[in-house]
Amino acid sequence: MVAFALTASVTTLVMPVQSQADASSSEPARTVHPAAPHPGPLTWTACGDESYPRLQCASVKVPLDHHRPRGRQITLALSRIPHTSSTFQGPLLVNPGGPSSGLSLAGFVASALPVDVAAQYDVIGFDPRGVGSSEPALDCKPGYFDPVRPDPVPRSAGEEQVHIERARSFAKACGSKYADLLPYINTISVAKDLDVIRAALGAKKINYLGYSMGTYFGAVYARLFPQRVRRLTLDSIVGPTAVWHDHNIRQDYAFDARHKAFAAWVARHDDVYHLGTDPTKVEARWYRMRADMRSAPAGGKVGPFELEDAYLAGAYYNGYWPSMADAFAAYVNNHDTTRLVDLFEELGAIDSEGANSYSVYSAVQCRDAPWPRDWRTWHRETSKVYARAPFQAWNNAWYNAPCAFWPVKSLKPLNVANAKIPPALLVQATDDAATPYKGALEMHRLLPASRLVVEEHGGNHGVSLYNGNPCIDKYLAKYLATGALPRGGPGPDAICQALPDPEPTDTPAVKDRAIGSEAGVRAALRRR
Repeated sequence: MVAFALTASVTTLVMPVQSQADASSSEPARTVHPAAPHPGPLTWTACGDESYPRLQCASVKVPLDHHRPRGRQITLALSRIPHTSSTFQGPLLVNPGGPSSGLSLAGFVASALPVDVAAQYDVIGFDPRGVGSSEPALDCKPGYFDPVRPDPVPRSAGEEQVHIERARSFAKACGSKYADLLPYINTISVAKDLDVIRAALGAKKINYLGYSMGTYFGAVYARLFPQRVRRLTLDSIVGPTAVWHDHNIRQDYAFDARHKAFAAWVARHDDVYHLGTDPTKVEARWYRMRADMRSAPAGGKVGPFELEDAYLAGAYYNGYWPSMADAFAAYVNNHDTTRLVDLFEELGAIDSEGANSYSVYSAVQCRDAPWPRDWRTWHRETSKVYARAPFQAWNNAWYNAPCAFWPVKSLKPLNVANAKIPPALLVQATDDAATPYKGALEMHRLLPASRLVVEEHGGNHGVSLYNGNPCIDKYLAKYLATGALPRGGPGPDAICQALPDPEPTDTPAVKDRAIGSEAGVRAALRRR
């Protein structure tokens, strides 16, 4: 679609005045602050289920404002799979990104690691501030993602203005409901929370495994508390110099590339899907299907916005490709919309958990770092991206658009360069779209003692333990068991080949994937 000239009806925004709360937390903790009351011993209670029967739960109080440690306290929810070995290597804190609930991740990691390795750690999950079972939990505007939303690609200034007002209303709702909380929902505060958790666990140091946005949490923690880091693993790495505006622009191009990879995979299996053998023509058919959704949403639920959200799942995990291709082929070949509706409900629909995650995602990203406050900048940048990478350009812009109106002033990102921590393990797939490969190279450079293990030609988001790649998992297990890492160098320090793409017959029920930048929200990849 041809971009249109922006008219004066699109409002130029003004930076809000910094609040008193902003002033108290605008500098990312380079000074020493009064110590918070030492958290008492945690009380763990059984909370296991059929999947993770040994799971235990607890909670800990942390200061809302770490600059005022004896002021208002909030509650963080924790989970644990306790160690069973006589060799105890301390707590292993795990985070799935999002920001979203990490309570079940403790059970997953403990069960996915080799038994003898997991037995040496207390695997600790947690819900970051504002998330899930932590209190208070955010939900700025219930129903914000209810279908059918307007087509994300505007055909006129008026259509664009509709989306602008939606984003403005979300930001206003957040400010109205959570004015007292928003200044303190940010990565710096999460990192300081981690150190309160460490103290509550009675540990001098922590081990940490973070995925996606959790990699940034871990890197910031390591910068603030390098003496508290024992082992640090970052998987699917946020580019630390691109937080957060530039990171999302990088995503746009990478998401489009993964969508093209999906079209090429469908073309290779024309004998099954009958959508053609030319990837370019297959992709064109997908865009024609998308255009149809604008005038006639599938099942009254799936318009262009919902369709893009459902198919975004394939950019995170190629295991969804067979189900996505089935729904695509059913519509094109048989005019059957039922599978599109099912696909959206499984992969794209945002439930209450997703609404909570999106609210915290917005609060963190808008607070962590500056965003353009003049909508003309957003329009110009998005139009440029859309001309080259149309799949998610406008969708991603609207996803982050509340930051243009955010009621709390943004902080300056912390420089995470760090030569004070022990060698860290970095894991990255070269074709990951949610956290593009460039970010891993940046992190590798900023953590000079780190080692980068790459899944060559891998496109899934979240590599270790989730994809079943024995080469990758071997490096993680060895590092956690002994601290051993491959020899260092300027580029990747070890390379593992990606597993083959799925076959069309690989159509199990949609698989939960508890990791991903904004994956659980952006693609409703239920985590968690």
